[in-house]
Amino acid sequence: MFDLTGRVALVTGGNGGIGLGIARGLAEAGAAVAVAARNEEKSRAAVESLKSAGHRAIAFACDVNDPAAVAATVDGAAGELGGLDILVNNAGANRRAPEPQDLSLDDWRLVVDTNLTSLHIVSAAAFPHLKANGGGKVINIGSMMSVFATGYAPAYAASKGGVVQYTKSLAIGWAPYNIQANCILPGWVRTDMTEAFLEMFPERYQAIADRTPAGRWAEPAELAGTAVYLASAASNFVTGASIPVDGGYLVQ
Repeated sequence: MFDLTGRVALVTGGNGGIGLGIARGLAEAGAAVAVAARNEEKSRAAVESLKSAGHRAIAFACDVNDPAAVAATVDGAAGELGGLDILVNNAGANRRAPEPQDLSLDDWRLVVDTNLTSLHIVSAAAFPHLKANGGGKVINIGSMMSVFATGYAPAYAASKGGVVQYTKSLAIGWAPYNIQANCILPGWVRTDMTEAFLEMFPERYQAIADRTPAGRWAEPAELAGTAVYLASAASNFVTGASIPVDGGYLVQ
């Protein structure tokens, strides 16, 4: 039911953090994985780690805000790996400011374009391949800030709220093509992105752990199980859903 053997997955931002954790989980379930990200050296290292574990993987240099680069990446992944069954829209960015009005317009645009607009660019490019295969899975990575917000990350919160709504639109619009679209809402995860947060607000680490019923932050690999479920036949009647993977942070 959870076997992904013979399936092909494309993971944006798949060369580190949550993206690599999910890419590794999909590969362990049997999928061939294409990693798409801007940092070519980091992507090569990620793919080599997957290959060394016996998985089929390739890397593409891609800026998800560049429609031409996205089209070349999606078509290249489908061409080299034999189609496309699973799309994971994981690439993301964040910029913080002491208060909302302090966030520059350039930072706002960078975050919204990367976290939200790119989902449309990548999903639209992937659609013909998913349709040609008779269906597929789209997994969008939201955030606990899809549900609530903070004063120091207004663009991030707004963009991640939009990810949930865009996922619902895909679920409705693509249901006739047997394409299910769902969203994962990660809680606090130790990644390069959150390391920058901790540098700005070092006192917040323990406060967040104390609020989380699980009593700790997550590791990227702990997102993989939910992604495998949403990528597999086990979730064929699940679409438009947003699933928190947060150690219980959102429930209190």
